[in-house]
Amino acid sequence: MAGTGPGRGATAEPPTLELVLKRNGVERLKREKSPLGMLEELPALIAAGYADVPEEDIVRLKWWGLYHDKPKVGTFMLRIKLAAGRLMPAQLRAIGQLSIDHGKGEAELTTRQNVQLHYLRLAELPDVFEKLHAAGLTSLGGCGDAVRAVTGCPVAGIAHDELFDATPVVEEAHAFFTGHPDYVDLPRKHKIAIGACADRCFAPEINCISLVGVLRDGEPGFGVLVGGGLSSVPRIARDLGVFVRPDEAIPVLRALLDAWREDLRYRVSRVKSRMKFMVDDLGPEGMRAEVERRLGYTLPDFPLPPLEGQFADHVGVQAQKQEGLTAIGIPVHLGLVSGEQLLTIAELLEELGGEARVTRQQNLVLANVPDAAVEATVARLHALGLPLDTNPIRGGSIACTGEPHCNYSVTETKTRLASLVDALEARFGDDVAALRLHLDGCPHACAQHWVGDLGFQGTTARDEEGKRQQAFDVYLRGALGPRPAIGRPVFRRVPTQDLDELVGRLVSGWLERRVDGEDFRSFCDRVDDNELGELAGREPAKSRAAREEAA
Repeated sequence: MAGTGPGRGATAEPPTLELVLKRNGVERLKREKSPLGMLEELPALIAAGYADVPEEDIVRLKWWGLYHDKPKVGTFMLRIKLAAGRLMPAQLRAIGQLSIDHGKGEAELTTRQNVQLHYLRLAELPDVFEKLHAAGLTSLGGCGDAVRAVTGCPVAGIAHDELFDATPVVEEAHAFFTGHPDYVDLPRKHKIAIGACADRCFAPEINCISLVGVLRDGEPGFGVLVGGGLSSVPRIARDLGVFVRPDEAIPVLRALLDAWREDLRYRVSRVKSRMKFMVDDLGPEGMRAEVERRLGYTLPDFPLPPLEGQFADHVGVQAQKQEGLTAIGIPVHLGLVSGEQLLTIAELLEELGGEARVTRQQNLVLANVPDAAVEATVARLHALGLPLDTNPIRGGSIACTGEPHCNYSVTETKTRLASLVDALEARFGDDVAALRLHLDGCPHACAQHWVGDLGFQGTTARDEEGKRQQAFDVYLRGALGPRPAIGRPVFRRVPTQDLDELVGRLVSGWLERRVDGEDFRSFCDRVDDNELGELAGREPAKSRAAREEAA
């Protein structure tokens, strides 16, 4: 996909800082005043009143994990930034209490293994941050042009089949980049994933940089993928073809980040500023050359081996590699938990000597549970409203924040996914256990609709009377894992009231016509759009576009 970025032609003149500041308002406001100092300004902002807070300062607050809740009437979402989703019991308790005290008793688990709170009022923020920091937690870099939360395998260090424990590298990267002045003024947000689990559950295919655990002649280290990402211009990451020792991880990450952040070409337009556009322009070979030039030496050649494992959601009861200990993966439907549930889980973990880990499927893993306590713990979770014995489609399907909180979303998301899952479970039962539904309310793709078995992106359509209504584009053939691929919008602008029927017909057709038990993605790969359209009872987007063009 080369040639789609800002361009690196031989005759192209690099832009000047003057041009960048002229065209990019966010670059201007970062230089006028650093977002890092915004917490010190909270008392003055509170005294002035929400209505008089400059919009530029609202933007700067993003660096501290704060976004406007919808509607923009003075409440905020706070994204608490975690390293691969790890939480000690006292930290989980602090989040639960903040939820109860300031967030209407609600909390949300995210696809980057973070926790989000909503309904926080401006005047409450100093107290929120004081308690957050007292618990050893941060939100710095949860949003804004910074290195976001470093994601990883939620069972790192405890899984029987991991190549090695990448936790030290994850924690080093989290500590190094969080708040580092060089890496909070990036061209755009930046996403890093680091893991060494056998099934690569941490989605290395769709991160800006991924360090993928490998063994090279028995030596632990990492292969490097670069340029992944979704949003409105999706990319599958590409292999640098190198081997990186754990002690080289931070220097290699810095070299990649420095090459990108120092090139003004990727600061002119925020639309084409992500690292994936630099990878488009230079290719993996060019990116490798930049890294090695900055390191001052050549990295060993090492093409990343193909993935042989399958998708793992880490839900259920799993023996740890530590004798006598067990991990319990809790399916958290829609990623929504209450503050009271978090407090109870924190108390339970303190009793057991365990810890919590958020997964990228918006679920929760309880680690280091003594074997003797597993049965009682599962029973207590069931009583808490978090049963393990549910259809796996509930733990494997995800939706973005969407309505009612997100200002970008044009559709319902959590509630819409819930009704889809309910309908599929009621009609097909265990036959849909392995299906992964990913539903987004806008093109930003926080729920990764491009890579679900069934992906949905919220949009709008007009009814027969010309009135605008909620609708969804339906994406098929997307996947992560052994055969990663970006999905395609096979059906466009499906009115929300027609979505359940369309999905039900597609799933029914798959179950009736699949060959040798093929999964849903393989079935969609095998049949063409027209056959899918016949099954769904709706004309595919490509056929409709061709018909309208011919007319």
